[in-house]
Amino acid sequence: MLESFDRHRRLRTTPAMRRLVQEFRYTPEDFIYPMFVQEGLHGQEEIAAMPGVYHYGLEEFRQEVLELSRLGVPSILLFGVPEEKDELSSSAYAERGIVQEAVRAAKEENPDLLVMTDVCLCQYNQAGHCGLVQDGKIVNDPSLDLLARTAVSHAAAGADVVAPSDMMDGRVAAIRAALDREGLIDTSILSYAVKYASAFYGPFREAAHSTPAFGDRKTYQMNPANVREAVRETASDLAEGADMVMVKPALSYMDVTKTIRDQFDVPVGTYNVSAEYSMVKAAAAQGWIDERAMVTEILTSFKRAGADFILSYHAKDAARWHREELGLEG
Repeated sequence: MLESFDRHRRLRTTPAMRRLVQEFRYTPEDFIYPMFVQEGLHGQEEIAAMPGVYHYGLEEFRQEVLELSRLGVPSILLFGVPEEKDELSSSAYAERGIVQEAVRAAKEENPDLLVMTDVCLCQYNQAGHCGLVQDGKIVNDPSLDLLARTAVSHAAAGADVVAPSDMMDGRVAAIRAALDREGLIDTSILSYAVKYASAFYGPFREAAHSTPAFGDRKTYQMNPANVREAVRETASDLAEGADMVMVKPALSYMDVTKTIRDQFDVPVGTYNVSAEYSMVKAAAAQGWIDERAMVTEILTSFKRAGADFILSYHAKDAARWHREELGLEG
């Protein structure tokens, strides 16, 4: 007679049973959809390195906002692609800049949409760096005023959340002080507190027209080998006034997300970045993978690692699949 043993398979017998005991799941309410709005563009243009992701002109952007709202995606993160660049990144904080106009357009189409804006300088200067460049160096302190001006201009246009991604030291404190000084006390700050100098950003640089003209970003973005540094960066940004924090990239850094989730009692997000998306799309195009199954597994893994919300270019597809499962699509 066999010795007694645990029958774990009892809880895997049917789809209903598996759903009942599932420990982690995501819904469209967890998603923030990154979007690229291009100044002067009429229509929309697919980004070659990111199939299914587009540069939008403002009118097409409005239509996409309506579609995302229909699908139940509650939030977007805006990136602007300006027509003109200069050494002071002045298009970043122009009152009628492309991001500022897109914020206004999004709020006109859906006042309830949670509109977040990326706060950085890299798309707006010829050097393609996230801070001011002086004598061939990316300088920290002189960059803070321009970053703060950019955040204020986004908030004044109606952004609910500003998300500084530049990785200059002290940026959150500068932005929080500037927002408060302008009476924008309800604007939240989502800090890219943990942003690694990653090879996974390659397709994004095509999307944002932000490839560095010289050098790299390793003097301000984090070393991918470091985790304790991520804890220090997060602690600093929270002390300076951040309301939420983000880990970027997501897929290769789930241990970091788990560490930040365990050590800090604030909302934590993770950014499923461009190459993570593009690799899935490329493999799916070759017929090598089941795209829907793989995306579902990836997004679930982010929740398992402790992410409260997920920034992902898969968000629109995943929201559509969710509606199909509920019998609302098709």
